[in-house]
Amino acid sequence: MTQPTTSAQMPLSLPPACLGVMGGGQLARMFIQAAHQMGYQTAVLDPDPACPAASLTHHFVHAKYDDALGLKKLAQTSQAVTTEFENVPQSSLEILARSLWVSPPSKAVGISQDRALEKAAITQAGFDVAPYQTLSLRSQVNAQTQNLLPGILKTTRMGYDGKGQQRLNNIEQLQLALDADPDSPKRATYVLEKQLPLLAECSVVIARSFDDQVVHLPVQLNVHRAGILFSTTVIPNWIEQTLCDELILASTQLAKALNYVGVLCVEFFVLEKAQNSTDSKYHWVINEIAPRPHNSAHHSLNSCSVSQFELQVRTLAKLPLTQPTQHSPCLMLNLMGEMWLRGGAQQVEPHWDEILRLPGTHLHLYGKHEARIGRKMGHLNITAPDASKALATFDACCNILGVEPGDHKPLLF
Repeated sequence: MTQPTTSAQMPLSLPPACLGVMGGGQLARMFIQAAHQMGYQTAVLDPDPACPAASLTHHFVHAKYDDALGLKKLAQTSQAVTTEFENVPQSSLEILARSLWVSPPSKAVGISQDRALEKAAITQAGFDVAPYQTLSLRSQVNAQTQNLLPGILKTTRMGYDGKGQQRLNNIEQLQLALDADPDSPKRATYVLEKQLPLLAECSVVIARSFDDQVVHLPVQLNVHRAGILFSTTVIPNWIEQTLCDELILASTQLAKALNYVGVLCVEFFVLEKAQNSTDSKYHWVINEIAPRPHNSAHHSLNSCSVSQFELQVRTLAKLPLTQPTQHSPCLMLNLMGEMWLRGGAQQVEPHWDEILRLPGTHLHLYGKHEARIGRKMGHLNITAPDASKALATFDACCNILGVEPGDHKPLLF
């Protein structure tokens, strides 16, 4: 079958059509749960037969992401295909798009796979990013480089959850980092990004349909530890409304500039004012994008009328989009592997009975059997009638799990 020439000619997928997913991790698992609830069948392609989504899907294709026979089987089984993470080969999505509807588009996914391309695309769309420079050779270190230190050296590809990142204070540390990479003489493998004075980190998840409908989830206030998302706070009136409006508008405009269709997360750095500034307004830059549902929007499963995964189903199936509304203040806590390893090397299940005894706790485990340091095993959503109750329950959960809750503050000016 040849794919129609325009998106308007793509068929609508109604239940019980089969929706395909490239990748079988926890995001695919939650997409599948949303699709099944709506009456769809699902198919998953993943090289790991024990991936979190494998046990839930109707059809499982055990193949590498670039395997021609695997892609053919997924295309024959599915009416439309999405991806659960950005590092699926762009060429594989292009192959699938020859015969069926693929969302998000392969070009947007390809841009998000390379930090240098991503920053260039964001800048071209008219938005600021942190000052940066692409580097591989020591000979490329120059006066511009010095102005970017202290900074963060990031691999251009395959970096996530703090992986592929180094904080550097001076040129000597940078040169040592470049020398330690045996591949650095062959290609530009790094982006050196200036470390900025952050007031907060925020994210916006939007969904854009094939016919240019755009809806969004509430702006999310995020806390990271060791480069990994620790918690997300979504409490009404905790972020200045003018800032929320700006970030939502920027996310929408960026999606349109990328011709993006699907669920998109845009991450923002909100910056501290310069000491000599008389401007009372906030300043922000775009950090990066994720062409898929995002960890920071997992709260929507329990706090909103429509979750990010239902939005993913709707954009893939070409169903109408309805604007999600938030019905409960919510905090999301990532459940990391170290919570299973508190007693040492032996894995011990946390006391879920104590957690679930607390009102407003919603446990989401991903079906991963081996806990490792830095591995996301699940997440916990905490809803409550008001902010104080949500925060108190969050602190109690952290105490049970043996982690420091930290200090959650509104982002108001």
